[in-house]
Amino acid sequence: MADRVLVIGSGGREHALAWKLAQSPHVKQVLVAPGNAGTANNGKISNSAVLVSNHTILAQFCKDHNIGLVVVGPEARSGAGIVDDLMSAGVRCFGPSAKAAQLETNTSFAKAFLDCHRIPTARWKAFDNPQEACSFITSTDFPALVIKASGQAARKEIIIAASKEEACRAVQEILQDKVFGETGETVVIEELLEGEELSCLCFTDGVTVAPMPLVQVHKQLMDGDQGPNTAGMGAYCPVPQIPEALLEKIKDSILQPIVDGMRQEETTYVGVLQTGLMRIKEDVKIINFNYHFGDPQCQVILPLLKNDFYEVIQATIDGKLCSCMPAWSENCTAVTVVMASEGYPGEFVKGMEITGLLQARELGVKVFHAGTTIQDGKVVTDGGRVLTVTAIKEDLTSALEEANKGVAAIRFQGAIYRQDIGRQAIAFLQRSVGLIHGDVSVDIITSSALINQSEPPTATGRRSGSHAELGGSTDLFDLQASGYDDPILVSRTKGIGTKLQVAQMCKKHDTIGQDLVAMCVNDILAQGAEPLFFLDYFACGKLDAEVAQAVIAGIAEACTKAGCALLGRDTAEMPGMYSPGEYNLAGFAVGAVERGQMFLQPERVAERDIVIGLASSGIHSHGFNLVRKILLMSSLHYSSPVPGGCGDQPLGELLLTPTKIYSKALLPVLRSGRVKAFAPITDGGLLESIPRILPEAFNVILDAYSWQIPEIFSWLQTEGNLSEEEMAQTFNCGIGAVLMVDKELAQQVLKDIQRHEEAWLIGNIVSSHTGSSHVKVKNLLKALQLNRSQFLQNAADMDSHLHVEPPKSKVKVAVLISGTGTNLAALIAYAKEPASCVQIALVISNKSGDVEELRNAARAGIPTRVIDHKLYGSRSEFDRTIDRVLEEFSVELICLAGFMRILSSAFIRKWYGKILNICPSLLPSVKGGKAHKQVLQAGVKVTGCTVHFVLEEANAGAIILQEPISVNTDDTEETLLERVKEAERRAFPIALQLVASGVVRLGADGKTCWKQGTQSLTHHEKQDCIFSTTTLKPQQYNRLQSNA
Repeated sequence: MADRVLVIGSGGREHALAWKLAQSPHVKQVLVAPGNAGTANNGKISNSAVLVSNHTILAQFCKDHNIGLVVVGPEARSGAGIVDDLMSAGVRCFGPSAKAAQLETNTSFAKAFLDCHRIPTARWKAFDNPQEACSFITSTDFPALVIKASGQAARKEIIIAASKEEACRAVQEILQDKVFGETGETVVIEELLEGEELSCLCFTDGVTVAPMPLVQVHKQLMDGDQGPNTAGMGAYCPVPQIPEALLEKIKDSILQPIVDGMRQEETTYVGVLQTGLMRIKEDVKIINFNYHFGDPQCQVILPLLKNDFYEVIQATIDGKLCSCMPAWSENCTAVTVVMASEGYPGEFVKGMEITGLLQARELGVKVFHAGTTIQDGKVVTDGGRVLTVTAIKEDLTSALEEANKGVAAIRFQGAIYRQDIGRQAIAFLQRSVGLIHGDVSVDIITSSALINQSEPPTATGRRSGSHAELGGSTDLFDLQASGYDDPILVSRTKGIGTKLQVAQMCKKHDTIGQDLVAMCVNDILAQGAEPLFFLDYFACGKLDAEVAQAVIAGIAEACTKAGCALLGRDTAEMPGMYSPGEYNLAGFAVGAVERGQMFLQPERVAERDIVIGLASSGIHSHGFNLVRKILLMSSLHYSSPVPGGCGDQPLGELLLTPTKIYSKALLPVLRSGRVKAFAPITDGGLLESIPRILPEAFNVILDAYSWQIPEIFSWLQTEGNLSEEEMAQTFNCGIGAVLMVDKELAQQVLKDIQRHEEAWLIGNIVSSHTGSSHVKVKNLLKALQLNRSQFLQNAADMDSHLHVEPPKSKVKVAVLISGTGTNLAALIAYAKEPASCVQIALVISNKSGDVEELRNAARAGIPTRVIDHKLYGSRSEFDRTIDRVLEEFSVELICLAGFMRILSSAFIRKWYGKILNICPSLLPSVKGGKAHKQVLQAGVKVTGCTVHFVLEEANAGAIILQEPISVNTDDTEETLLERVKEAERRAFPIALQLVASGVVRLGADGKTCWKQGTQSLTHHEKQDCIFSTTTLKPQQYNRLQSNA
């Protein structure tokens, strides 16, 4: 007799579960609650409106409708005991008990369990005393930077600290400040592991373990692992770079011991177990657990299952898995690509029509729905991650191509997706069969063939001694013709690293060549050598002539600046090694110095010598790994305007300012005999670059007040909450190179340098003392923070202009969110300023799981709560829960920052005049969810945003503040959206300040009332007040980790 099966959930994972179950002849119907557009009336599959949050009602529904099996998708359900409750009621359910689910829900339990059973995991220790925890962090010999709040309600609250100081602050916030409530009574401090992350899943009946093929998930939003982290933008399965021996080791030393250990502790684990693993060389360690199929892991694994899925589940529940071991398709690879809404993982618009689904299916791919619904007979978007497109082919490259074809067939406005899923594995496969240097995959393109497509940009990159014509098989250089009699040759080869990825993200290729030349040439200068010639290597997946010519032109121009010849080049296409649009660069420079003129001799450095610093042009080419991490944690993108005071170009363009080339300006000085040592500031920043030319007997003391630090470094420090040591050890902090000279000669050398370059006397040489650091930078943090003074003055000016006395105690504010965005960041940053009269006391999200804004709030020391609306039977019940939490934290004002739920009338009446919302249009002229489209269609010349008090009528309320922006003739919905978001970040903090300070309130008649004494301000004066603060630097809005 065929069964009815109920699948609980609404995502792509649940669609895949239902799809696979429906293939079984034992299943006559699959109900999905609540489901999505893909599971609505799709053959055997249909949706159900049963209330799954009430287990009693759910159990009765299953009995009334003859449900023979319940399969639970979302993780929150098993942790809440749904399996226990349904099984107790006589309803068959697939998944672990709540007690077994502690592997995921209780971090302390999981770590102690792993140690007890000697299962490899990161080193750790649990604490309930903040002082003991901090002592452990600072004294342990491993990077104890992962802080986890232990307990079911806090299971997703993980903080990865950038430093030991930040880790200690996180401990204080959890244990002392109770940012995660009473469930954070304990913290687990864990070693930060670095390696290759994998997902390993298995079926288990509590005795037998049946591993599934390994999966690797791409979590960052954009190609090249760029952009913010997400729940997953695609995955591939299996993972070819993992050797068979390691797969056996994972089963024997991890999966089986876990299942055996749980059974020995009388907590038998039955269901699917997913472990997050970190591969470190040829070893693996557990980093986390999930007691269910992951998403998108489920969509990429299940299509490879050859067995009847229903039979495997039943055998697992019955303890007979050994008699029904799952089999997997061999010689096949699955790739799944996620299509997401524009704005994901932040705020996104719903209701975009989806077309091309039939065409995609006709291509042979499987399309699993996630955030979709049916509206007026059409399939439309209804979530962040909208669809997953899965392809199965004989190899990874073919599967990726097929999945990408399926994605290309589907259309909806603003769709975001990656095209490089599995690219590292593809590169591994190419390497493993020796294709990289073979004729099959490497197409060597002669430089002349490339250059002939346009005017030769290298014509200026010549000097005496150069005899090679570009494109020749060998390159010649005549040292004698260059005027050298007895030369010592000096060489350097370099690559660019992460800065190259930023250039490709920004599509700015004309300056990256100068970085390559500068890195080689400046290092050669450290020997007092003149750069003679340069060679470059350009490799790509598919040659884009325009991009290549821009890079080459930049290299040629840089060679001219350096005074060296661009002697030769190699250009290669490597399909499979590099993704479309991706390329790599390497350079090789050779210089010379006469044997009798090697005046740079660091051993001559003596006490009281002076250090001269040359100005850098910016970040140069080092520290970009940290720059990318900081940018990902902020709300800015490469296309965003630069933080205030740093310039007027896009942020990406500022970051890509090329490295300075010092050869022409410095060679005469270096060869004068007055300079003892020279070093460019490269890897390791100030702290590690300078000791390379410093004798062991001496130290250097620098004073950061003595040079001008570009404001981009101030932004990086505040945004990343970096310590003084981290700044000095990573960045040049405005110093591109240093020279060491005799004290008596310092002023003259400085004047000679200043004829060509900006330079300063920045420090001196002192005798070394045991245990002291070779380089000490005094006043670095103070100098970096000087750039904030203008902002603080602006904020103070506003309050004095409005004649507002700051309240004796700050007004407690709660911010309600539904995901990610930038308004919360703006509110947090403003609340931390001395002029602010508000305290962000609480952040509430109605979405559980991987919510970036909750992590950002926690980093800033703000308590967070997740109140998932899906767990409540009615809107009023949900609102009452929020109300109780607000009262618990003594909240006085509420800000809605991308909160995507409609509040009940009772809630709004209770909090009358205390709820602020922001609308992405100028009310009341434009309303609705498609404001930017309406503005463009109507030909409106001015739009903007409105901060208003919330009333019972939607999009209505007394206006507090409006921030107008002009509509440009070339604006699109996307560009307008970005500029309105910037306006929101300016306006929302100001409006909150006005209300919290008592300047503005909501009258009993529903109209805005201004405080007596401020009404007499003219419109112009009010605008002055607004603009004095709305010109706040973006770095102030995005400083989520500063002062935490």
